[in-house]
Amino acid sequence: MLPRTARRTRARRASRILLALTAMAALISVDVPGAAAGQPLGVTAQAPPDAAADRVGALFADGLDGGHFCTAAVVRSDDRDVIATAAHCLDSPGTTVFAPGYRDGSAPYGTWKITSVYVAPGWTEGEDPDDDIAFATVAPAQDGRTGSVEDLVGGFPVAAEQPDDATVTVIGYPRTEEAPLSCANTTGLFSDTQRRIGCPDLGGGTSGSPWLVHGALAGVLGGHEGGGTVPEISYSAVLGDQAVELYREAADAG
Repeated sequence: MLPRTARRTRARRASRILLALTAMAALISVDVPGAAAGQPLGVTAQAPPDAAADRVGALFADGLDGGHFCTAAVVRSDDRDVIATAAHCLDSPGTTVFAPGYRDGSAPYGTWKITSVYVAPGWTEGEDPDDDIAFATVAPAQDGRTGSVEDLVGGFPVAAEQPDDATVTVIGYPRTEEAPLSCANTTGLFSDTQRRIGCPDLGGGTSGSPWLVHGALAGVLGGHEGGGTVPEISYSAVLGDQAVELYREAADAG
């Protein structure tokens, strides 16, 4: 049997190869959950309870009674326990819980307490909007159910370096809604480091929402002006090498 360090090195190499293959798949339009097929561009509506929406959840300040304030999504990892959100959503991770698939006061897949947070130095030192993305690990469900969060709902692959004009689907929870909304539209670059999308009604609470390109996470709602000051235009920091390295650190933890 290989020593533990050798096994972990091999596992990390495998996970990095998988990440590269996933990015290539997203770029050539593999049909996976979360694509915007059949959804009119620029229209925001309630997201149906499907595989993609179940991987997205609301972040609560202190259990379901604390009110939800941001959005997060499950991403693929070796230990199947990693979520992605905006860095500004995790100022108080010790009291934050994640409820995937949350609808109408119910958490069908349980609530999951955050255990570790991975953010870039640019965010911790100066809240650089270009680093407004975070990955976090979650503990086993608080209701005692067995299995990991990814075992229950699956996880989005992560794919960086998407085309400037990629069509993105955003799924998120406004504070005023008890079910997720979704909108798809063609994006453009606001700057070299920030992407923008035109979608109505993505107001407060949608920070951290996954930006999905052919079912792969290519960003999160955040960045410029905390994701935008009006609900019609939203932003995401461009998912680059540093963000991918954060993802690898979270995915390799454990």
